[in-house]
Amino acid sequence: MRLPEVTRSVTFRWGLAVAGIYVLFVLALFAAIYWQTNRYLTVRSDEVVTKQAEVLARADAHELIDTVNLLPRQNPRRVEHAGLFAADGRRMAGDIAGIPPGLALDGIAQAAMILAGLDTPVAQAVRAAGRRLPGGEVLVIGRNVDEIVEISAIVGETLAAGLLPALFLSVAVGMLLSLRAQRRVAEVNRSVQRIVAGDLRQRLPARGSEDPFDRLAAIVNGMLERIEALIQEIAGVGDDIAHDLRTPLTRMRVALERGRANARSLDEARTVIDRAIAGLDQSLAIVTALLRIAEIEHTRRLAGFSDVALADIVREVCDLYEPIAEEKGVRLSVDLAARPIVQGDRDLLLEAVANLADNAIKFTPAGGNVELGLLSRDGESVVRVGDTGPGISEAERDLVVRRFYRSDRSRQSRGVGLGLSLVMAIVKLHGFGLTLTSGPGLVAEIVCPPAAGATRRNES
Repeated sequence: MRLPEVTRSVTFRWGLAVAGIYVLFVLALFAAIYWQTNRYLTVRSDEVVTKQAEVLARADAHELIDTVNLLPRQNPRRVEHAGLFAADGRRMAGDIAGIPPGLALDGIAQAAMILAGLDTPVAQAVRAAGRRLPGGEVLVIGRNVDEIVEISAIVGETLAAGLLPALFLSVAVGMLLSLRAQRRVAEVNRSVQRIVAGDLRQRLPARGSEDPFDRLAAIVNGMLERIEALIQEIAGVGDDIAHDLRTPLTRMRVALERGRANARSLDEARTVIDRAIAGLDQSLAIVTALLRIAEIEHTRRLAGFSDVALADIVREVCDLYEPIAEEKGVRLSVDLAARPIVQGDRDLLLEAVANLADNAIKFTPAGGNVELGLLSRDGESVVRVGDTGPGISEAERDLVVRRFYRSDRSRQSRGVGLGLSLVMAIVKLHGFGLTLTSGPGLVAEIVCPPAAGATRRNES
């Protein structure tokens, strides 16, 4: 017979295990309470018997006989018993028929005692104390233990009565937890099935209770959001690649067709071929830039990070682009207010700063200024590239680092829209940050947190 699914879950089995452990604990607790109760009542009974024996042993002969005869009559429940015996064992007073066999005098012990005056002599279990008096008589005081047994039994039954409800409650809680876990798993499974079917907008359900399921759902949902964004970005990049490659390829095809149909001399044919080669170069530049970004994003060069002097990089970029800026009529200056050392790949960092400088000079009109700076701010090293060009609107700042995105100001300039994407890839590789601010012009900053490069190197 197949058990219900709820009973075959791990949660239910853990619930049963916890219930079993709880039952064992309760049994041990019950046994300890029962033993302590029985021991306490026995000790109290022994104290009473011992005290009575000591008091009666000090009484004179006539008073002792009267007291021994009176003691049982004052106890209607027949719990306390007394007997006075001569040296030869003859009963002199009390309701005890004879000295219990094996009773050690001047001590207290469990004994079987036969009471006098009963139609059918029956041995009763008592706690008995014996004392030998100065005249040779023997005094025996006993207290029935049936009362102790009854009280202990009541305690035990009461504790046992609470065991079954506790056991059933534990099993019920285990089943409820199992059902709750199964419902959550079923909800997660339905969402996962829809995600597997291609609905990447689907998210795992969360109830806001901060339980382990909710924390796991939050982690997985964050991963799904990132995957969805990456897939959308990949799809967008594919469309952008097709668009940006189609334009130069179409131009080349049209130019070659016209050249084949209209070229009347070798020079004209060469002119057509040169234009086709320029179009091919533009297409190859797009492919090369994409491969370069992919290489940086999936690089294994972290292990080769070393100390890099940012001041040397900024100075080298300035020397490299100074003739280009002068030719365009742009004033290029450098301000090295700090000379920090960071952990990173020198060639990649040089490429990132060079791309920022190239963009700044490209979009700064003649007579404008481009400033390369290196400063320290709040413990961070900052490579700053500022220009007096048109800048970037706030709405486009997050878009310009995407591949192939070209703002309105760059539509008329040469390029494939991958420069800032390349810079962002290098910055992410090093664990740095890239910020773009406007007004006036554009200010691009590579922010290097303290020891960021060293941290990433250690992780590799």
